[in-house]
Amino acid sequence: MAADEPLVLGIETSCDETGVGIVRGTTLLADAVASSVDTHARFGGVVPEIASRAHLEAMVPTIERALKEAGVSARDLDGIAVTSGPGLAGALLVGVSAAKAYAYALGKPLYGVNHLASHICVDQLEHGPLPEPTMALLVSGGHSSLLLAPDITADVRPLGATIDDAAGEAFDKIARVLDLGFPGGPVIDRLAREGDPKAIAFPRGLTGPRDAPYDFSFSGLKTSVARWIEAKRAAGEEVPVRDVAASFQEAVVDVLTRKSVRACKDEGVDHLMIGGGVAANSRLRALAQERCERAGIRLRVPRPKLCTDNGAMVAALGAEMVARNRLPSDLELSADSSLPVTEPHVPGVAHAHAHSHDHDHVHEISKDNLYS
Repeated sequence: MAADEPLVLGIETSCDETGVGIVRGTTLLADAVASSVDTHARFGGVVPEIASRAHLEAMVPTIERALKEAGVSARDLDGIAVTSGPGLAGALLVGVSAAKAYAYALGKPLYGVNHLASHICVDQLEHGPLPEPTMALLVSGGHSSLLLAPDITADVRPLGATIDDAAGEAFDKIARVLDLGFPGGPVIDRLAREGDPKAIAFPRGLTGPRDAPYDFSFSGLKTSVARWIEAKRAAGEEVPVRDVAASFQEAVVDVLTRKSVRACKDEGVDHLMIGGGVAANSRLRALAQERCERAGIRLRVPRPKLCTDNGAMVAALGAEMVARNRLPSDLELSADSSLPVTEPHVPGVAHAHAHSHDHDHVHEISKDNLYS
């Protein structure tokens, strides 16, 4: 870790995790998270208004905790990065507003970055600089995407995406049908280890010869599993929960890994990065490793804590923006709930000279008043 590498604070509030990370270059210094998942659990899913309020309450304490953990002052930062999209509009607004306030008060450049690109960039904190191009499979509650990134700060190309339910969403819905609670991914993963993945032949969506080679569909699978469970219950039979969990999970990870390896081969890329919350799934990691080894592809998967939403991933992409001299965002930056992955960050127009002097003056006053 070199002292001249960019020191960046990242803020992530796209869903129900208030994440604040601090990195220097590709070295993680702090990863503070405040989660409201327990509050949402009784509703069976994330409630946007509750998430927004939780972010508002957790923001300042989480930032202070991250600064303390990293052993740095806010004055030391070289930039502030924030998820500006995609995600829940209200939740994103809390993070963007906080980042703008800190950037304005401290006189630091602001970088509004893409949530999905951040999930790719976080792997730099564990396995070093990303190869170029990077092939990435992103799987979470809201996204299932295959992406090719020649330059994570400026050039991310979508190869395929889910046309209906995302993988994580399907896990949550099946967990609800099985009365396993929310979130569904961890509990299904745990129960599946004790079940038979071949017990029930659930369908593999979009795997026919005429189907889009890199797109995903889990809605049909979800419906098939739900109907199978309903039929068992209607017949008065006990539902083999562990076998259902294992067979459902196998259907999901089979499709995800099969299409990812195919994309690597088709694009001539010799490695695969997997990110997003579902990347914490033990069976996905194991099957991806098995298939990648067989195909001569190197697999990169961050540790589970870095797969779920966190501020470290935003800080990692922000640090890369600083290192590559990407244009910062304007203080007029707004949240964009549908920000396309083709926009890794939201650059501002060159700062107008007419306003720069006034801003600098306010920065100096604010810094003296707010930070020691």
